[in-house]
Amino acid sequence: MSRLALTSGLLAQLRTELLAHKEETCAVLFGRAILKNGRLARIVVRDVQWAGPDDYLRRSQIGAQLRPQFVASVTQRARRNGESLVFVHTHPFDLNEFSETDDLGEQALAEFLESRMPGAIHAALLITPEVTIARRLGTTELLNVVGVGFQLQWGQTEASFSGEPNFDRQARVFGATGQRRLHKLRIGIVGLGGTGSVTLEQLAHLGVGEFLLIDPDTIEPTNLNRLVGATPADVGKQKVAVAAAQVARINPLAKVEAIPDSVLLATVAEQLVDSDFVFCCTDSQGSRAVLNQLAYQFLIPLIDMGVIIVAASGGVSHISGRTQMLAPGLGCLLCGNLLNPEAVRVDLLTDFERNADPYVVGAHEPA
Repeated sequence: MSRLALTSGLLAQLRTELLAHKEETCAVLFGRAILKNGRLARIVVRDVQWAGPDDYLRRSQIGAQLRPQFVASVTQRARRNGESLVFVHTHPFDLNEFSETDDLGEQALAEFLESRMPGAIHAALLITPEVTIARRLGTTELLNVVGVGFQLQWGQTEASFSGEPNFDRQARVFGATGQRRLHKLRIGIVGLGGTGSVTLEQLAHLGVGEFLLIDPDTIEPTNLNRLVGATPADVGKQKVAVAAAQVARINPLAKVEAIPDSVLLATVAEQLVDSDFVFCCTDSQGSRAVLNQLAYQFLIPLIDMGVIIVAASGGVSHISGRTQMLAPGLGCLLCGNLLNPEAVRVDLLTDFERNADPYVVGAHEPA
């Protein structure tokens, strides 16, 4: 399902301020439609225009109509900036779905916008005291609403989980709805080495329904002591292929897309835009820089993780691990001085550029 992504702070503000009125209340969000392979992956919301008292042609407890001047104003901005519009309204009454009146109004609005912005993608967002649901404007195609921040906020409730026995214990923790949401997630994992393979195994056991795996490397004998699911017979195989086979053994119903290439390539990184969550499990500064930007630019919640072993004076002085969530309201890797600009620069060089660069001395030494 395509997504309507906004910060959790804005989602909370919309619900608080719009539902504070007894009358149906409206606002308009401005965002960008992100496509993957020609299909809508997500609409990323960046700004809001609140409708003031004078912006309504009519307004009551059961309906509201915005003035043409207000609609024309937001349309002009969207057309000028290449933005998508998301028309927000409330149902302060007992109806947790789009009404027939909504259908008729959205259809007329969609036709108007198509005449002004041909081919642009817009949406409608409905807020009630119980639910927050969205759909592509003028259609019945639902969008998954997600507020991204320190905590993820899911807009609509999901159907209850059927209850397979192997998920019974965790469903008692998350609830049937929580387990169903796990099943509907598309998780991206970049780097299928030590931390990545362990993360994948645990997520597969949790019942995540879809994975996108990215890693350009093949398995070597020195990898085997830390790659979950790999055996000596797998030496020479792509890490993502072995990881996909591991998922199939754990949960044959899970879908897996495996890309044996580097996330440093834009064509590979952009495949992550339809992920619900991403785990960064790489040991490259360059790939971490790319994923750091991806998380904030496209509002994709991401956890970066890593392990370091420090040896000094002939022995191991300490072993440390780090996990950090990247999302609006939380510090990024640059904020925490966790990215080395020179290492990032070197990682982003092509082989030709690296060989010609006078500042790159020696070869990479595996950790």
